[in-house]
Formats: sequence, C-alpha cells, structure tokens
Amino acid sequence: MMDDERRHLLQLESNLKKRVLIYKLIRRFFEDRGFLEVETPVRVPVIAPEPYIVPFESDGWFLSTSPELHMKRMLAAGYKKLFQFSRCFRKGEQGRLHNPEFTMLEWYYANAGYLVIIQQIEDLVAYLAGAMEFRRIKHGKLDFDISTPWSRMTVRDAYIKFAGWDPTTKPDPLRFDIDMAGKVIPGLSKDHPTVLLDYPSYAAALARIKPDNPAVAERAEIFFGELELANVYSELVDADVQKKRFVEAIGQIEKEQGKKMQMPDKFIEALPFIPECGGVALGIDRLVMLLCNAASIDEVITFTADNA
Repeated sequence: MMDDERRHLLQLESNLKKRVLIYKLIRRFFEDRGFLEVETPVRVPVIAPEPYIVPFESDGWFLSTSPELHMKRMLAAGYKKLFQFSRCFRKGEQGRLHNPEFTMLEWYYANAGYLVIIQQIEDLVAYLAGAMEFRRIKHGKLDFDISTPWSRMTVRDAYIKFAGWDPTTKPDPLRFDIDMAGKVIPGLSKDHPTVLLDYPSYAAALARIKPDNPAVAERAEIFFGELELANVYSELVDADVQKKRFVEAIGQIEKEQGKKMQMPDKFIEALPFIPECGGVALGIDRLVMLLCNAASIDEVITFTADNA
C-alpha cells in the first residue's frame, strides 16, 4: 500500500464512522414509521429509458441506475411503505459531487403525494441533525438553518426571478437545463434549504401532471445551496401516459446515442395496480457530505472511481 493511499484512508475514518451512524439512524427513522426495508436487483435486464442517464452494460443487461421500477412493482403487489439503500451506477457522472457508483436512498409511500414526501425529508433531516446534536448544518462557508418548513419556491417563480423567463409557458428543454445550472441553482438561498416545486411537464419522466395545471408536474427537488439532495415525485400511475413518455424517450436515445432501449414491459404491466403514491430518490453520499461538512464525495466514500 502506498503512503498516500494509507493517509487518505486513515483521514476518512471519522467520516466513515458518521456514515455508519447515519445509516443506523435512517433505518430507525423508517422502521419507527412502519416502512419495510427491501433489496432489489443491482443487475437488471431493462431500465427506465431516460435520455440524460447513461447506464453501464453488463453482459447484455445493465447495472441498475435506480431501484425505482422494481420498488414500484412491489407497490403494485400490495406493499404500502418501502425504503431501500441502493447501489446505483451511471456513466459520465464523476467529480466533486458525483461518482459513477453511488448510494441512493429511495422510499415510496402509498396514498400520498409529493408534498407529504417533502415533509418526510424535512423530518428525516431534522431527526438526523437532532441525533447528531446539530442545530444547523454547516457546509463549507455556508451555514443552513434547517428549521421547518423549509423555503419553497415554484420552478416558474425561480426562473422568472433568476433567469428572466417562464419555462411553463415557453417550453425550451435545452434552455431550461442550461439556465437551471447557470442561473437558477446559483441564485438559491445560501442559508436555508430550498424546495423547488412544480417542474414543467416536459421535465417529468415518471411524475404525475398536476391536475389543476397541466403545464407542470408534481415534481420537486431539494437543494442546500447549489447541492441537490433529493428528487421527489407524485408518481405517475397511468400506464398509457407512461408508455407514451417511454416511447418518446427511447426514440430520443436512439437518435442521439444510437442505442436501442427496451420498453420496461413488466413495469408497464404493473402500473394499473399501483396506488396513488409519492416517492423520492435521495443521494446518501451527498447527505453524508452535508452532515460531515465534507467538500467532496471522496471524503465520504472509501474508494471512488479515481482511486479504485
């Protein structure tokens, strides 16, 4: 073992101990609320076709990009409250906040929507902070007041304020993505977590369209400054609408990447049996970064793609 690697691994010890504690506390939080911890496959025959997520192939199958489809099939079978720590894999995601292999915390709650899930995220972070004796979360130069409810802002209002246009009345997916990274996220609060609500309908791969406003979907993302922590949906359970979205995504992937993706037929077949529900994908590595005041993901993961 090289001296540099030995020093690096020893420097991680404090954060790794906190990571173990965070896992224990999260399990206690969900078990106390009647959720069942589950495990779904890491290597899968088909994934949700999403143009901006590039999977790793594995002997004709894929390494899972998310446990979502399998967990929703469990909801269709009759489960009501599920959570999972899942290893996920995505190409091209590497940097201070990314690693191609990472850990996702996902949970799904039947007969609830995205607003309930947002409140659960607030409760979870408050629970973790209390157990770890934090009143605020410090991250680098930022100091977040995590008292609830957190700040809420619609995507429409955020774009009007920070980018000068309304993405819900002027659909422009490319401009939307550019301005999200370059104008909107940098403008978010530096002292309170921010919940961005109601994304444009064209930015809602698996989210339900808002019944009283078809221009937007019941999707939200949660940010601590410029760090995105979680992606929340009221889940789409209409099989016809979901299949139409997947057909469009498969066409876009083939056009832009030259790859043919399969329709996730078992998931589509299960959709009519899934109750109205809410769900979230929360980045565990980023959550640990926040609670450890770590500047980079390699401070909370033992081996990243750079040193594996």
